[in-house]
Amino acid sequence: MAELAVSDLLVEFGHELREAGMAIGSGDVVTYCTAVAALDPTDLVDLYWAGRTTLVTRRDQITVYDRVFRHFFLGEDAPGADVLQTPTDSVSGREAVLQIPDSEPGDESSEEDEAQLGLVASGSEVWRNKAFSACTPEELAALRRIMARTRLRPPQRRTRRSAPTRSGRRLDARRMARETMRMHGEPGDLLWLRRKLRIRPVVLILDVSGSMSDYSRNLLQFAHSARRASDRVEVFCFGTRLTRITKALDRRRADDAMARAADEVFDWDGGTRIGDSLDEFVRRWGRRGTSRGAIVVICSDGLDRGDPAVLAGAMERLHRLSHRVVWMNPHKGDDPEFRPTSLAMMVAAPHIDIIVSGHNLRSLEEFATMLPELR
Repeated sequence: MAELAVSDLLVEFGHELREAGMAIGSGDVVTYCTAVAALDPTDLVDLYWAGRTTLVTRRDQITVYDRVFRHFFLGEDAPGADVLQTPTDSVSGREAVLQIPDSEPGDESSEEDEAQLGLVASGSEVWRNKAFSACTPEELAALRRIMARTRLRPPQRRTRRSAPTRSGRRLDARRMARETMRMHGEPGDLLWLRRKLRIRPVVLILDVSGSMSDYSRNLLQFAHSARRASDRVEVFCFGTRLTRITKALDRRRADDAMARAADEVFDWDGGTRIGDSLDEFVRRWGRRGTSRGAIVVICSDGLDRGDPAVLAGAMERLHRLSHRVVWMNPHKGDDPEFRPTSLAMMVAAPHIDIIVSGHNLRSLEEFATMLPELR
């Protein structure tokens, strides 16, 4: 069963239900596969409820569905067995639990039946503080799943337009005058105005050169979460040249977005020409409005092989066009007294508003918290 693809596994599960007596058609299985595709196929809770809502049509089928689900996904042969014992060594002693509701709500003796699924990802709090470069592939995969579920809150800015509000500091004199005239001169309640808010653009420029290989994929995952939060997020990659990957990240599934972005970036894990890439961004995109009033986040370690004069000119123009320029340098780590030591960082420093680290999940979460405040 482990060699089957996810779709084959779900189809096989439909066959098991059909053999157990449930009327499962091909269309029902397709609906089940579509539901799982929108969820996490590795999560048994998602698998259970996706099937429960798409394959079960009658109340008396719930018992059959639960029994087949236990047998197929949990390997529980005895229908009534209490617990599936997972013979795996535990580091934390914590185990994930799938709670399957009882098919007969009136039976108070067993309101919920639990099946232990194995070890839960209890090390996530430790991994949050662990640098991406020190994580194992399994730990990185777990962190990326956490980042994929992160929902960023984009920054907002006040516009010149106003909108009515229940309270505030600015009276809506025109509306009060109209209300007074409508009431034949009888003064009404105080009416207020507030400035409208609009989402501020965010531009992420990611360094995907060889020196950033320990961080670039995780930063790309972060960019995907940011793109899903707002359509006013633009994402670019650069090594020796600039590539716009905004459209490539417009995929619901993070893995699909990563794969498509990787196909479009030809200089992945290559050299670095920060100045030339930023100069191209300013000339082709920044001046046309992409960075005007935006928060521009440059994610790079600052190890550059280009001309420092080109970088200085590009940063100076970029800073004039943007609302804020943030440099995310993984080498900063947790050092609050960090001072740039690379030539490129020293050249760019006068045009940088904030330097953040972005070397682990916690630092990315802190930046996500800070982002709405950069209005």
